[in-house]
Amino acid sequence: MKRFMDENFLLTNNTAEKLYHHYAKDMPIFDFHCHLNPREIAENKRYENITEVWLGGDHYKWRAMRANGVSEYFITGDAPAKEKFMKWAETLPQCIGNPLYHWTHQELKTYFGIDKLLSPATAEEIWETANALLQDDAFTAQGLIKRSNVKVLCTTDDPADSLEYHIELAKDTSFPVKVLPAFRPDKSFNIEKAGFAEWIKKIETVTEQEISSLPALFTALQLRIDFFHTAGCRISDHALDPIVFEAATEQEVDAILRKALLGGALNELEIRKYKTCIMLFLGKQYARLGWVMQLHIGTIRNNSTRMMRTLGPDTGFDAAADYIFAEALSKFLDKLDMTNELPKTILYCLNPRDYEVLATIGGCFQDGTVPGKIQLGSGWWYNDQKDGMLRQMTVLANIGLLSRFVGMLTDSRSFLSYTRHDYFRRLLCNLIGEWVEAGEAPHDMPLLGSMVQNICFINAQNYFGIDCN
Repeated sequence: MKRFMDENFLLTNNTAEKLYHHYAKDMPIFDFHCHLNPREIAENKRYENITEVWLGGDHYKWRAMRANGVSEYFITGDAPAKEKFMKWAETLPQCIGNPLYHWTHQELKTYFGIDKLLSPATAEEIWETANALLQDDAFTAQGLIKRSNVKVLCTTDDPADSLEYHIELAKDTSFPVKVLPAFRPDKSFNIEKAGFAEWIKKIETVTEQEISSLPALFTALQLRIDFFHTAGCRISDHALDPIVFEAATEQEVDAILRKALLGGALNELEIRKYKTCIMLFLGKQYARLGWVMQLHIGTIRNNSTRMMRTLGPDTGFDAAADYIFAEALSKFLDKLDMTNELPKTILYCLNPRDYEVLATIGGCFQDGTVPGKIQLGSGWWYNDQKDGMLRQMTVLANIGLLSRFVGMLTDSRSFLSYTRHDYFRRLLCNLIGEWVEAGEAPHDMPLLGSMVQNICFINAQNYFGIDCN
C-alpha cells in the first residue's frame, strides 16, 4: 500500500516516476488563463490569515461546503475568519474522492510545509502554523507567485479596464514575473443582457468616442485592443454560452445595435446576428496582431436565481451545459479562415462529452503555419481533475498531437492554486508512462522527456510568442 500523497503521488510506474522527477517537476509555469487580481499583485498584498488567501473567492471549496450542509454565513457570509476555516476543516474529510482533498493537502504541504491531514482534530494547529507563516514576505501575493516558479501569468480583463496595475508591474524590475492582461470582451457581444448600455458608456468614456453605430463600436473596440497590445496583451478570452453563427450584413447589425441602444427589445435572430458579427470582427483583429483567441464553451451560468440575487455571479452556481454547437463553431472558424484571418485558437468545453467535437473541428483548420494552431484546451473548470485531465489528453492524443499541447492553466482566483500544475504534470507523466509500460510507446527517455517539458512550459512559450526572460 502506498503512503498517501508521497513523492510518487499519482505515479504508478517507473517510467512515470523518471519523467516526473527528471523532466517535469522543476519546469517553470506559463499561466495563460487565470483570474488573479492584478491590483493584489501590484500592491503585493499580505494576507491576514489562511482563510483570506485560501477560501476567499474559491467557489470550488464553497460548493463543497454547501454540499456538506454548511450555512452560507460560514462561506460567503460575515462569520469570523477562523470559524470559516474551521467549517472547511469539518468539510474536507468528507471530500475523499473529490480533487479538493488532494489540492488542499498539496497546498498545505507545498506552501506551508504542513504534512498533516486537515480535520477538526488538526484544524487549530494548522490555523496557528499557517497564520504565523503568512507574516513572512514569502507569503505575499508576489512571494507566492515567485515561489511557484511562474514566469508569465495572464489575468482576465474587461476592455474598459485602465490596466494601471499591469502597467505598474511592467515597470517594477524587482518582480521578475510578467503579469499581462488578457482581453475579455464578453460585455461587448452580450447585447441581450442587463448592463449592455452601461458598458457601452464606459467604453465611450475610455475611448472618448461616441458609440451610436456599429462602425463606431468597431473603432472603439479596435482602440482598446491596440491599447491592450501596447500593455503586452497577446491573448483574448471569451465565454460563449452558447456559441452561435448567423450571417448578416453590417447594415443589418448596425440597425440591431441602434435598436438596442434606444432600449428596444431584440428577438433571438437579431441577437445571433449581432453576436456573430462582433465575434468575426474581434477574430480578425486578433489575427492582425498575432494574438491567441480562447473560446470557453458549454456553461449555464447563475442557475440559482435566489443565490444570484443574494451573492451575484461567480459564486459557485454555474454548471455544464448540453448545447448543440458544432455547426455554429465550424462556420465561425471557417468564415475567418476563408480570408486567412483565423487567429491561433484554443477551444475549451465544460461538458467533456464534446471533447471529440472540438478536437475534430479544430483539426480541420490546422494550416501548417503554427504547430498546434488550433488547440483542444486543457480540462477546464469542473474537468481539471484526474478523470477530466486524462480524458482531455487522451482525446487530443487520439485525434491530434499531444506533443504540441500548450498544457495546463489555473483558471483560479487563488494564489495557492499553482499546485494544480504539479497535479497535471504527474498525470501527464503517468499517462505516457503507462503507454511505455504497455509497449505502446518507446522507452526513449530523451524523446519522452522533451515531450513532457514541451507540454509543461516550452510549447506555451512558443505558441503565445511571449518572451519569458
